[in-house]
Amino acid sequence: MDDLVPIFVKIGLSEQKAKDTAKNKKLAPNLEAVIDEAKVRDAGCDKDTGNLLYQLASTISKDALPHRAFLVSKIMSGDLKTADQVSAGIKYVEDVQAPIDDAAFNEATGVGVTVTPEQIKSAVAEYIESNKANIVENRYRVLGPSLANTRKLAALRWADGVAVKNQVEAQFLELLGPKDERDAPQKKKKKEKKEAAPVEKKKKVEEDKPVNLSSMFFEGEISKLHKPGGNKQIKPELMEEHLKATGGKVMTRFPPEPNGYLHIGHAKAINVNFGYAKAHNGLTYLRYDDTNPEAEEEKYFTSILDTVKWLGFEPFKITYSSDYFQELYELAVKLIKKGLAYTCQCTGEEIHAHRGGDDGGARTACVHRDRPIEETLEQFEKMKEGRYKEGETTLRMKMDLENGNPQFWDLIAYRVLYTPHHRTGSDWCIYPTYDFTHCLVDSFENITHSLCTTEFRQSRESYYWLVDAVEVYKPVQWEYGRLNVTGTIMSKRKILKLVTQNHVSGWDDPRMYTLVGIRRRGVPPEAINSFVLELGVTLAKSTIDVLRFDAKVRDYLDKTVPRTMVVMDPIKVTIENLADDYLEWVSVPNMPRKPEMGEYKIPFTNTLYIDSSDFREIDSKDYYRLAPGKSVGLLHVPRPIRCVQVKKNDQGKIVELVCRYENEGEFKKPKTYIHWVGEAPTVGSPVKLDEVRLYEPLFHHANPDDAEGGFLNDLNKDSLKIVKGAIATVGIYDQIADWIKKTGGKDKESMRWQFVRTGYFCLDYDTELDLSKKDNVKAALGKIVVNRTVTLKEDAGKQLS
Repeated sequence: MDDLVPIFVKIGLSEQKAKDTAKNKKLAPNLEAVIDEAKVRDAGCDKDTGNLLYQLASTISKDALPHRAFLVSKIMSGDLKTADQVSAGIKYVEDVQAPIDDAAFNEATGVGVTVTPEQIKSAVAEYIESNKANIVENRYRVLGPSLANTRKLAALRWADGVAVKNQVEAQFLELLGPKDERDAPQKKKKKEKKEAAPVEKKKKVEEDKPVNLSSMFFEGEISKLHKPGGNKQIKPELMEEHLKATGGKVMTRFPPEPNGYLHIGHAKAINVNFGYAKAHNGLTYLRYDDTNPEAEEEKYFTSILDTVKWLGFEPFKITYSSDYFQELYELAVKLIKKGLAYTCQCTGEEIHAHRGGDDGGARTACVHRDRPIEETLEQFEKMKEGRYKEGETTLRMKMDLENGNPQFWDLIAYRVLYTPHHRTGSDWCIYPTYDFTHCLVDSFENITHSLCTTEFRQSRESYYWLVDAVEVYKPVQWEYGRLNVTGTIMSKRKILKLVTQNHVSGWDDPRMYTLVGIRRRGVPPEAINSFVLELGVTLAKSTIDVLRFDAKVRDYLDKTVPRTMVVMDPIKVTIENLADDYLEWVSVPNMPRKPEMGEYKIPFTNTLYIDSSDFREIDSKDYYRLAPGKSVGLLHVPRPIRCVQVKKNDQGKIVELVCRYENEGEFKKPKTYIHWVGEAPTVGSPVKLDEVRLYEPLFHHANPDDAEGGFLNDLNKDSLKIVKGAIATVGIYDQIADWIKKTGGKDKESMRWQFVRTGYFCLDYDTELDLSKKDNVKAALGKIVVNRTVTLKEDAGKQLS
């Protein structure tokens, strides 16, 4: 096919795209035929025309194929000038017979229609005026949907897309002015001081609004998907029945296999499937693809549903592929009777060899492919009755071995398995494969948009082949780029190895990027959804730097969680000029500059603790924290302290600092304030934290699989540090009590804090909390364990290579 490369280059394709196209066994001959029909094999054509010819060759449907030459002539005559017109032309000729009515075609495809800039401006102005109230209220958050909606206006059907976009943006700017803080959903306006309620009249904290995901579905390729009823069927009555069942609603599904826990990549799939339906007032199924009884466990079913709800989505219905085992079996029989399936006794190695083997050689049919229908029916019945061993016989679909797409190489539809199924027990010993089940169950459930990741792109044609072969309703499959994050492992097999070899504590280890793992680490679901929203829905596979994910989490936590002071490595400080019984209650806000979040009080006495990192025995000009003879501020305390003596034990370790409280006369405002915890045993201060778990990346490099010897050799042995002996202020009790009151206290990881000057943390599941004593939090708490969710600031030294 190398001889096609220069021909493709002549119509404007880049060298690399020409080479890739020449290798595509389906596209290359189609594009060559289009070029010949356009009579530009030798002379070539301009790039714009070439792009339209390429679009025609790559997107033309089977039904439109007989009219390809007509469409080519329309492109070459200049009648079809845009990609939208070519798409409309393909759609029009799908439903007509030759000869084509030229006038009707021209009307359907906008031939000769010119939309002037004045007409664009007028149509956009009319749209904005009719939607003014909504636009003024929601501002730039509805810019994306407005762009999509204006493109659908009859007056702008054939207008230049860029010109329409520019005009919409210009009129938004004229109406609303430049973007400001109101257009950043994650930000809240600061309240005027005069509106701040006194502390004793605490206002209820306004909940952060849920992330608006809808805008991502009105931009880019996903915004161009068909409306319900717009996908052509092999029989018109199939669509009639479908629309009657759905009422014309968008129907999507999230179909996980219940053989493991969901990971960060699934968060995008959940958001895309549930979000797309929600944006179009549709419904979404949660469907468990439970066709492999050997790998499925009840704990996975429970965790998947819990995770979906944790992310903020509610399934329309919860279904199982196993609900349809009987219907699937009946369609397999129908496929056999149509001569489109056969029983096969080839081994896996033999099937691989017939498909061309490791060298990608010629594909050949096995000896069973032409088995008589009656014999196949008989053997399939024996499979169902359990008269074959596992692996001895399969049912394969008779597809197209000459097709360049591997998904047409006689895929397996059924295999024999004697493992009891978690729902159907031993009722079945034959189980359908994913390739047989997925599209048919989509059809049974009247899915309008089967949204999946791009690794299933080749499956789209076989998906359509099967539903048409058994003559059932055909959904539309559409693929988007999957989400990967650097420094992570997504493979269930590899994650299982980490768990079983005790490199991590379990599937929910906070170092893992399973959703149960990052949930345990304290990552809020809103931050995950916001992260997905920011990335959008594109066709490109994306690998996002983990630091970008951390930044999104940090940003959300900064705006939502209370502050408290925790000392990780305490040094005792005695204030020599305060009496032993001195006790002053200091007010501390849960969040600075947000009085509506309330405050708590902590004791300030003549004994307190600071972190060892905040003291240096040898001072320097660029050091602003505590040192001998030097003053430093204590957060929320009116005056600074000054170190006058350092006490050490016999081993030379610092055990106590003697300081003076500068509570007399004038004092110089310190350059730095440090956090502290007061000692006041009578009021339970300090609060001991039994464990503080500090998590670092589990792997050293961005792609652990690239490590010599495999991903296990890339493990970071210092990815977990456990701190014992950390102490917190008594304010932690008030904060936990408030959290229990608001949430019930069941999801411990949702008790989140910023440990001032340290990082963001949450309660771990190992924390002992007796909710029957919730009215007395101090008594209710036993062992206290916290996890670090993310550091206070991005550490450049932790950049994965």
